[in-house]
Parts: sequence; structure tokens; C-alpha cells
Amino acid sequence: MSDEIIVRHGSPTLAGLKTGNLFNCPYSDKEELFQALRSLNRRLVPKGVRVVPLRMWTDKVLLYIYRPRKLGNDFAVKEAADLLRENGYNVDNLGKCVAHLGRRLCEMESFPHEIGLFLGYPPEDVRGFIENHAEGYKCVGCWKVYGDEQEARQLFEQYRKCTDVYCSQWAKGRSIERLTVAV
Repeated sequence: MSDEIIVRHGSPTLAGLKTGNLFNCPYSDKEELFQALRSLNRRLVPKGVRVVPLRMWTDKVLLYIYRPRKLGNDFAVKEAADLLRENGYNVDNLGKCVAHLGRRLCEMESFPHEIGLFLGYPPEDVRGFIENHAEGYKCVGCWKVYGDEQEARQLFEQYRKCTDVYCSQWAKGRSIERLTVAV
């Protein structure tokens, strides 16, 4: 696992713009993967970022890069906390929430819909997705929008620009540590 894949798929989180990103990463040796994750976390945790595997297959892993402080703030929103509780999460313990999400990902064939809350999606959009069975949305970008379309479009563009800039900076030799904003 290279730092490049983290930059390519997690720039908005590294920049402090987004709570989290989720993506698949190929691997060939489980012990090497875990060593790489330990090394990455030693470098990023002091800046407020954590990377954890949520689900593993024989040749790829689903990685979650997130900012625990932002996740805690997101889960403090009543609508988000209610939605999580409805799905069996203990919102008073972020670590247990992330572990519960990992278990649900392993048990279910598709992503549990509340996963959007772990990525910083607005609770009204997550609830709208669930209640409308992914239909009737106003627009689609990083997620399907049921609430504030204008704000969502601005965020989508901000995330896109951030990823472009970070990938460009990475290509010019800037390290992941320098790209990660401490918040």
C-alpha cells in the first residue's frame, strides 16, 4: 500500500475538509499491509487522521481514512445520532461505532446506508437516501442529495479541486505528512 493511494482517495480528509473517505486498496501480503498501516498511522495520528481496515478480501482491503474529532462532532448532531442508534450503534464511543460499521460491512452484501454518516454526508441526505430507496434525489455527486443542493454542489467541487491539488503536489514530491493538515 502506497502513500499515493491514500492521497488519491483521501485528499479531502487529509486536508481537513471532510470527515472521512472509504476506498478499496489492493494488497498481496497481509503482514505487509498491517505494517504499512501501522507506519501510516504513526505519521498521521499526530495530525488527527486515522486509517483503519474495515473489511478484507484475499486481494483487497476496504480502508477508512477519517478524522476522529470531526466524526465525533458529526455524531453529536441529533439527527445523525438518532439514525445511528436506530442501526445499533453506541454513539458515545467512536471506536465502537467504527468497529460496528466494520462488522456490518462484513455481514451485509451491500453497504449499510448509514455509512454516509461516517463520511461526513449530511444526516438529512443519509435519511433521504434510506427513506426514498435511493430515488427522488435532487442531484448526485459524492452522494445523493435530498437536502441543500447548492451547498452539496459547492462541497463536491471543493473536494474535486482539493484532490486535484493534492495529487499534483504529491507528483511534485510533497510527502503525505506535509499534505496532511493538523486540526
